[in-house]
Amino acid sequence: MPGLDRPVTPRLSPARGLLDLSVVALNGKMRFPPAGTIMRSGPKSEALMFDALKRFVEEVSGAENPPRNFGEEDYRLAAVALLVHVANVDGKVDLAERRELQTIIKERFGLDTTATAELTALAEQSDREAIYFYHFTSVLKRALDDGERLKIVEMLWDIAFADGAVHELEENTIWRIAELLGVSTRDRVKLRQKVAGQPPSDPYAGSPWSVSNEEGKS
Repeated sequence: MPGLDRPVTPRLSPARGLLDLSVVALNGKMRFPPAGTIMRSGPKSEALMFDALKRFVEEVSGAENPPRNFGEEDYRLAAVALLVHVANVDGKVDLAERRELQTIIKERFGLDTTATAELTALAEQSDREAIYFYHFTSVLKRALDDGERLKIVEMLWDIAFADGAVHELEENTIWRIAELLGVSTRDRVKLRQKVAGQPPSDPYAGSPWSVSNEEGKS
């Protein structure tokens, strides 16, 4: 079609104060989540869309980014971005959560203070820009085996319990992330109980699929 090969022209709209694209040439640059992707929701949606638009304009205009020690496919960046999201999902990050986050990054990934600060800053930026969790969970699924992905879910619970109580939004977010990582409900609940210091129990107890009910039938 005529006009599709024209370059992107960013224009600042004085009335709205937002970037307005008069002509967009896709050229395969726009990426969409696969069918069935669980989308993020919340009050940050408009800001996230603006960040995605801004990033797209920077890419097609050739703007250079400073060198980074943690690339987009680095599982550590993906993991910490999810940790940052869980810490922020209830609308506040207290000192206990910040300390727990720094401890996890240093101990689990063997990083010094400087590298930890860099990774945290990049993870916070990635979390602001990402519209869906699949961006991070797909990296983790490619890089980590089943046991390592269980460790990621355990770290998410560590962050959620850092302030002494798990918010409903934190619980829901970890459930969604665990599903995308291929972690079963049973394993997710057991990891929650482990972090909370509770005795392990069957999450399906009392249901037709519980282990105890199956044993009773034999």
